[in-house]
Amino acid sequence: MERHFDIDIDDQAREALRGIAHVLAARAAAGYLSGGSVRDALLGRARGDIDVAVAGDAMELGRDIARELGGRYVPLDPANGVARVVLFRERPLHVDLTSLRGDIWADLGLRDFTVNAMAVALSDIGAPVGGLIDPFGGRRDLEAGVVRAVSEEAFPRDGLRLFRAVRLVAELGFALDGETREMVVRHHRLIASVAAERVNDELCRILAAPGAVPALRLLDEVGLLIDIIPELSEARGSEQPREHWWDVLEHSVETVAAVAFLLGAAGSPHWGEEVRALVTWPGVPDGYFQREVAASHARSTVVKLAALLHDVAKPQTRCTDERGRMRFYGHAKEGALIADVVMERLRFSARERGLVVTMVGHHLHPRQMGDIPSRRAIYRYFRDVGDAAIDTLLVNLADHLATRGPALDLEEWQRHVDSVAYILEQHLGGEDVVVPAKLISGHDIIERFGLSPGPQVGQLLEAVREAWAAGEVSSREEALALVQSMLRGNPVPLPQAASAE
Repeated sequence: MERHFDIDIDDQAREALRGIAHVLAARAAAGYLSGGSVRDALLGRARGDIDVAVAGDAMELGRDIARELGGRYVPLDPANGVARVVLFRERPLHVDLTSLRGDIWADLGLRDFTVNAMAVALSDIGAPVGGLIDPFGGRRDLEAGVVRAVSEEAFPRDGLRLFRAVRLVAELGFALDGETREMVVRHHRLIASVAAERVNDELCRILAAPGAVPALRLLDEVGLLIDIIPELSEARGSEQPREHWWDVLEHSVETVAAVAFLLGAAGSPHWGEEVRALVTWPGVPDGYFQREVAASHARSTVVKLAALLHDVAKPQTRCTDERGRMRFYGHAKEGALIADVVMERLRFSARERGLVVTMVGHHLHPRQMGDIPSRRAIYRYFRDVGDAAIDTLLVNLADHLATRGPALDLEEWQRHVDSVAYILEQHLGGEDVVVPAKLISGHDIIERFGLSPGPQVGQLLEAVREAWAAGEVSSREEALALVQSMLRGNPVPLPQAASAE
């Protein structure tokens, strides 16, 4: 069927499509704006790339388009005949070309969801109105806010579409059609056959979306969450101490919700604006949590993943102490090991993996330093947690909110956020806390005390750095005196034992 509408694309994209249409017409090859490009144009959403289906060899036509329009040709997926042309005008514009499977109507019938199964002939783009090819009612579903599968065969054709259904719900703020939801439940185990890298990308897009938390719950309800992270299965219904509002799995999801809330997500069913207003980030640069970590994933996305996994080891570490209290001895350390396995299996980058493992392993650390941590404790925290230190503070705050839930004590919360602000002020307000002056070197220690190079020298230097951070030494002479004292058997203060809860 064909309906008319005004295509909402920017001038640069319109110019590019006219140029592509001209190249294709010279080769008697039809071309269609299709898929997500049409969907987002109808929704008035900005888009960084363009999807074009062509009647012909997409690889060969892509080379021709790049040559004639002065772009760069990229063989994106030769095995499946997907080419990319990068056109450099006001901004880089990515045009992804695929070969039609049959005619345009047959091709749309092989798409995943109705909202992605629409097309417009490129020859219609330059006119004030164009013909919308919409055989499955995609525009109707866009207006209704529904994600609906084109057919049940959509999922066996590509198991990743199971995840994509939930991701579209999260990104668009739509509902999943009831019959389509039943299809996902029937086919959810197909996700096991999908490459981990592809699942990784869809999971991160879900976590980055405005509807991340409802989407996580939907993933769980249809079976997909446990399919990709089976380590969370024991968390469902896993009991917690009475100060916790939710069981371990729901607490973990609510911790993701708390991260989003603290970063400015609209509204919360549990906490009012006064809770968020108390939190400050002194010295943390604007946009810090929106910075890319790797593979176009923002820090906020990686923090949400750590929040989801932070208590993954609680079920297996639960025990009862001599007073009958429930404890989770070593769950942070054990959780870090499990998180490492999960991150490796889902093919995250080394940096993302390291950040998540560190956040999970240290998520209790900030509160273990007390309300007003010592300079030595702050130094050790940033030394041990490194690049994940600020992110771990966010997880720690979110963990507090998701522990108390609607029963949050504002006075207790105020003390916690004040402690985090103090840690940041001490860290970011005075570099001497984090990067002590080099009072002495390893060579100085070897030469003065007749030691041989080795681990002992490094340990002595670290003790001097800590003492500087704590304000206990401030000169070369005092540093050497401290080393001499330690060599005589007077150790520096050791870190406090970490709580196992």
